Amino acid sequence: MSVYEERAAELEEHEFRMGLERGRLAVALDLLTDALVLVGQHGVYCQSARQPGKPAMDIQMIDKCLTDAKELVSSVMVEIRRKKLEAS
Repeated sequence: MSVYEERAAELEEHEFRMGLERGRLAVALDLLTDALVLVGQHGVYCQSARQPGKPAMDIQMIDKCLTDAKELVSSVMVEIRRKKLEAS
C-alpha cells in the first residue's frame, strides 16, 4: 500500500489547510518525527559498548540523518510560505 493510500486522511487534511506542497511536507515531517521516536526507543536498548549511556553508533547516525532531514523539510515549508506571502 502506498503512502497516499495509508495516509489519505492526513494528506487530505494537511493539503486542504496548507496547500498541496506544504501539506505533503507536513505529513513527511510527521513521518520523520515518528521515525525519530522509534529510533530513540531502540537506542535505549541498543547501547554503545564504547560510549556507555549512549546509543550504538548506527543509531546515532540514523538519528542525525532523520533530524537533518526534518530541518531541511521544515526550511522548505518556510520558504514556500515566504514566497506565497511575497506574491500576495
